[in-house]
Amino acid sequence: MIILRAAYAPLFFVAFLAAGVAVDAPVLLAPLLGAAIAVSFAAERLAPYEPAWNRADGDAGRDLAHALVNELANAAAVLMLPLLAAWVPQVGLWPDAWPRWGQLGLALLVADCGIALAHYASHRVEALWRLHAVHHAVRRLYGFNGLMKHPLHQAIELTAGTAPLLLLGLPQEIAWLLAYAVAIQLLLQHSNVDMRLGPLLYLWAVAPAHRVHHLADADAGDVNFGLFTTLWDHLLGTFAVHAAPPRAGALGVAGRPHYPQAYLAQLRAPFAAQG
Repeated sequence: MIILRAAYAPLFFVAFLAAGVAVDAPVLLAPLLGAAIAVSFAAERLAPYEPAWNRADGDAGRDLAHALVNELANAAAVLMLPLLAAWVPQVGLWPDAWPRWGQLGLALLVADCGIALAHYASHRVEALWRLHAVHHAVRRLYGFNGLMKHPLHQAIELTAGTAPLLLLGLPQEIAWLLAYAVAIQLLLQHSNVDMRLGPLLYLWAVAPAHRVHHLADADAGDVNFGLFTTLWDHLLGTFAVHAAPPRAGALGVAGRPHYPQAYLAQLRAPFAAQG
């Protein structure tokens, strides 16, 4: 188990991204993502960080609904990329001659910056926070609930992360890989695996650091906004690692212990009176 805890996150990330880069048809990314979800569930049961989080809390159907809606929205956005490119002026600086892994790496870094800044703003702008609070309503962290987001907030983060890439001339095939890579990273970022990262903890925005962000405490949880890296958190001064990481009962929306848990109720929650 010690080997699994130390090797799981890097092997999971590298293996599934390498498999994604290797496939020739975007349609093959869907079964790869399905395999990644299955591996994530299995690892969480072999080496759990918090055993209680492996037990469903009436949230499985809700999380599935969020995942299906948001992943279908991501796919629709990628399909619309050629249409959007025809309407948006492009500076034509995209390095098409680079290998696919190099282009994906560049896309990850640019998207990481935009999404991290949108995430940071979502904890400071009331209208954005109302939408983002849906994601913080989780009462347990496991890989699959990284996709639990209000669709309007998903659209805001997607725009923040991809608008600069669209201006640069992001190809559609790299956009498919980027959407896939985001899903893979979310599985790791919300994973219930007791992963041991060593020095990577200070560079890579996966579960050990991100769990702190989900604390039901407006001050303690106001940290670690990065999606792929912690670079932007170090620059913003918002990176933190707590000596006593979160456990069962410590997660949720600060000040709202009875935040709605059902899917449709969560879609309405940002527009309801706050109490």
